[in-house]
Amino acid sequence: MDSKNSTPTLYVIGTMDTKGAEIQYVAEIIRKSGLNVRTVDVSTTDATQAASATPPADISPQQLLDKAALNKNRSASLKELGSLDRAQAIEVMSQALVGFLKDEYVEGSLQGAVGLGGSGGTALIAPALRALPIGLPKLLVSTVASGNIAPYVGSSDVMVLPSVVDVSGLNAVSTRILSNAANALIGMANGPSPDHPTRPAIALSMFGVTTPCVTGVRQALEQAGYDCLVFHATGIGGQAMESLVSSGLVKGIIDLTTTEVADEVVGGVFPAGPKRFDVLSERRLPCVMSVGAMDMVNFGAMQTVPDPFRHRNLHIHNSNVTLMRTTAEENRKCAQWMANKLSRSISPVHLLLPTQGLSALDAPNKPFFDPAANQTLFDELEKALQGIDHIRVERVDAHINDPKFIERVIEVFHELQHSTKES
Repeated sequence: MDSKNSTPTLYVIGTMDTKGAEIQYVAEIIRKSGLNVRTVDVSTTDATQAASATPPADISPQQLLDKAALNKNRSASLKELGSLDRAQAIEVMSQALVGFLKDEYVEGSLQGAVGLGGSGGTALIAPALRALPIGLPKLLVSTVASGNIAPYVGSSDVMVLPSVVDVSGLNAVSTRILSNAANALIGMANGPSPDHPTRPAIALSMFGVTTPCVTGVRQALEQAGYDCLVFHATGIGGQAMESLVSSGLVKGIIDLTTTEVADEVVGGVFPAGPKRFDVLSERRLPCVMSVGAMDMVNFGAMQTVPDPFRHRNLHIHNSNVTLMRTTAEENRKCAQWMANKLSRSISPVHLLLPTQGLSALDAPNKPFFDPAANQTLFDELEKALQGIDHIRVERVDAHINDPKFIERVIEVFHELQHSTKES
């Protein structure tokens, strides 16, 4: 395996013991376009050579395992892999593929990748595609693409194409799907780079009910020369934001819409996930935070609201989204969950609490207006975060969408950025 090849190359990945013809079909279309292509065999058995009707892969399973073993300073063999149960074998080969593709990217040879798989192949290939940088062309042709693909895609920009028929043989349907996949990857690889000025990037979180606030902050920062990346606070949105922060592409965080915490604690459909805010303990960046939309928990259509919540203060946002007002006790638990995470931060955090309302629905004469519930949230956050030097909690006598609050967010961000540079 020539790991020193730095020629931009597209990689076609799959288990060639069962999908050799399909992998070579995609590779040949890419080759005819004039682009460099390499095939990668991620079979977990030594039966690949039995598929003699197709040429061998450019990268064999054993080569992947050898490189993974070299990086980890331990031996591995395809024969040993065959002695494991299928789930274990898939995990070992998947991690070998992750390391291989990341190395190829660092060495400058990875221009894009496409994987082909059934349920097992999708589970094997998806982690490696997810591990690649955002913006790098990556496509997955999968038999499970019409179901819940969140476990496979996560917060990445992996494009998923349903195979419609199984990835098993070349026929009138599969050749059309595979051809589309190959040409999509070719198009992405040949496409011009976006003409966007290089400016320091800032990550912001937003929800429909905090849009006026985040839009005002974004516009002010754009005028000041920042590149503002806004993420929708739908669970996966917050995770995507923090993945980008982890990558080192972001110079600051303005996490004003932390509603995902309420879904995580109470049981809504847009949960924060167990790692939300952990990035603040890994990277030191200026962070302005608030409690936007923590007055609500998200569910699907009204008929999907769990029975224990049917009697609660519910608001139909649209035909597919029903919102539930959080109680004082739920807000207390949300504050404790959030404070537990923030207490581990190495980043300077300034938490702004809008005392006149947390969302467009939390205002006088609006359905979620509940100052007492908000007071519990504020009190618990102040108590739990008291005494932590690099975390400041400040109440702002304004609604979250008021100009006064927007101005304070911008002031605090500049103050934090200046103090972070000095230190």
